[in-house]
Amino acid sequence: MKMLRALLLCLSLVFFLAFQIVVSEIQLGSKLVVGENTLWVSNNGDFALGFFNPPGLLNRFSIGIWFNSNSIPYDQRKVVWVAGAGVVVSDNSSYFELTRNGELVLFDSLLGVPVWNSKTNRFSVSSALLRDDGNLVLLKDREEIVWQSFGTPTDTLLPNQKFPAFEMLRAASENSRSSYYSLHLEDSGRLELRWESNITFWSSGNEVVKKKKKKKNIGAVLTSEGALFLEDQDLMRPVWSVFGEDHNDTVKFRFLRLDRDGNLRMYSWNEDSRIWKPVWQAVENQCRVFATCGSQVCSFNSSGYTECNCPFNAFVSVSDPKCLVPYQKPGCKSGFNMVKFKNLELYGIYPANDSVISQISSQRCKKLCLENSACTAVTYTNDGEPQCRMKLTRYISGYSDPSLSSISYVKTCLDPIAVDPNNVSKESPVTVTKSHSICIPCLVGATSTTLVLFLGFQLGIVVYIYRRKKKLAKKKAERFSKATNPKGVMIFSVDEIKAMTDNFDNNIGPQIFKGVMPENELVAVKEVEATLTEERKFRSSASKIGTMHHKNLANLEGYCCELGRRFLVYEYAKNGSILDHIVDPLRSKKLTWRIRTDTCLSVAKALCYLHMECREFVSHGNLNCGNILLGEDLEAKLTEYGFGLCAADKDVEDFGKTVLALITGRYEPEGVVSEWVYREWIGGRKETVVDKGLEGCFDVEELERVLRISFWCVQTDERLRPSMGEVVKVLEGTLSVDPPPPPFACARSSPTNSSESSQSLYEP
Repeated sequence: MKMLRALLLCLSLVFFLAFQIVVSEIQLGSKLVVGENTLWVSNNGDFALGFFNPPGLLNRFSIGIWFNSNSIPYDQRKVVWVAGAGVVVSDNSSYFELTRNGELVLFDSLLGVPVWNSKTNRFSVSSALLRDDGNLVLLKDREEIVWQSFGTPTDTLLPNQKFPAFEMLRAASENSRSSYYSLHLEDSGRLELRWESNITFWSSGNEVVKKKKKKKNIGAVLTSEGALFLEDQDLMRPVWSVFGEDHNDTVKFRFLRLDRDGNLRMYSWNEDSRIWKPVWQAVENQCRVFATCGSQVCSFNSSGYTECNCPFNAFVSVSDPKCLVPYQKPGCKSGFNMVKFKNLELYGIYPANDSVISQISSQRCKKLCLENSACTAVTYTNDGEPQCRMKLTRYISGYSDPSLSSISYVKTCLDPIAVDPNNVSKESPVTVTKSHSICIPCLVGATSTTLVLFLGFQLGIVVYIYRRKKKLAKKKAERFSKATNPKGVMIFSVDEIKAMTDNFDNNIGPQIFKGVMPENELVAVKEVEATLTEERKFRSSASKIGTMHHKNLANLEGYCCELGRRFLVYEYAKNGSILDHIVDPLRSKKLTWRIRTDTCLSVAKALCYLHMECREFVSHGNLNCGNILLGEDLEAKLTEYGFGLCAADKDVEDFGKTVLALITGRYEPEGVVSEWVYREWIGGRKETVVDKGLEGCFDVEELERVLRISFWCVQTDERLRPSMGEVVKVLEGTLSVDPPPPPFACARSSPTNSSESSQSLYEP
């Protein structure tokens, strides 16, 4: 029995070794398949390349390199490189291959297209090798390196991996979208940590090389002894260096990583505790990492760990999960107040451009904010030089600590709320001593006061009844004539709508008619299905929408809800809808590339306003090309907003579909976005998807940006979709966007939805 067990143990060990260890060379034609769980392993077994599940993405797979040493537990085997910076596939038959023509290709079998490749088919690659240092290399004639994973880092550097000037590390993010945080090495000779590529919150601190002597031969490297060097190749010496706390100790594994929280850290593998120990970090105080808490305030708890909180929620009637400062420009009737926060430093993040005023008092700082309708909060510091930092946005982050001398003032509205935390009495209760003596003057005064109040109350009742009767009589006389509700939205009867539109004679779009108000004001009258919203909710929504004002929202002038019919009366848009232009070859010529991209940005801003800047969240619910109108100068005006009930990600998805229709000039009434557009883009043929009516007049860089963000918007997994605020920043060009994963991975239900059918529909 013992001999049998020993034999089985030996056979298991041989099988395990045969599975894990491969020859040093990876031959052309070698392939890793998702469902087969195979690996390419370095000669020493310390590193492996294969498919893995990215955090939070079920049934999605990326291809990457990770630590594979037997001395490291499976849950501690950190990924150090990912092909395509996080591109994913979603089918068990998808594969990663070193092709016969010398390219590394990640192929999504569900889509039938490669989603990433090394673009090395012209280099006469003969083989590949996963080296003992974790570097995957492609070799020409089995010795010359023509491509290497060390040359395309993601968020991690391994020992002896060169990080050259103009290169970048990008932190991973929770939902696999592009992170806000990045590490850059400028040719001026500094490492810089940035937020959204334009806010530098940490730099290496070395003397910057003069502009006339910028160095292309400067690079960073992590040594195996635990030091990070900036080396000048011309001078052959370091120009800056930092050392881990275990520098020169015997440590087998190390790496440098830009973590999800935006901090750059050096890690060492601790054999005793069997954990990765951080031995150096760029920003010692994590709360000093820009926007480390998003639009919340960072502080340290009693255990010394950072935590994020929202001190502003106490000053609004309903807590805002986004932690926006309470002040909004419209809607406050009673004036404003400035709430004081000691030991708090605030700064704006959208946009991150605080207005700074020097040599000023704290009272003057506070007053300037009260007098400025755009100001939401200020932070005042006086560390030898008084300074007032004014915020012009509701998106604010900050840092709170007793050691800070900063004082912040947040603007709040004085309108009454259910519970005013600023007006809670903290005084001790007053003890009243009872007296049994009778005060005659007090008794007479009380009786007189009671009599006056009683007579006043009776008189008030009489006046109230008289005014109410008068008001009811007036309402009865005007029952079906034009009226205005308390918020300024006019209410019409069906007969008035018919008269206004000349009995629906002038059609200017899908169920949209040109109309003329009694004051000769032109309007657009949109008929909506009565079954979509019950009467009470329709009236309530219309009243609320009448208070919304944005340059890219068509103003709602009035509505009709009568006899089972629903009409919305909007400001007139001279040029009809986007759909009218797309389906009409003559009118489509008006839609130049600039008009189309401006329309995308305008609609994104309008949706961002609805989602994030109104007093409460408002969804559109039915965005499409038919309800985007064009004004006199072809500026976009969004209609039908506020009547749908949906989450923000539904609006984001509809926006992505609408953008693809606008760019391609191909509108699908059912709203299904064809995979053809993605296939052309992933195949390097993005120019073919642009509306032929533009005759090649478009910006290739803008097209790439618009297509990328559109594919993010229409992701099947709604968790991957960006917010409309992020979409706006991408379209403005202030936020970079990574290549998206295949957006239609779960869209197919059967083999009949083949690539051939998609292509035959749209091939010219």
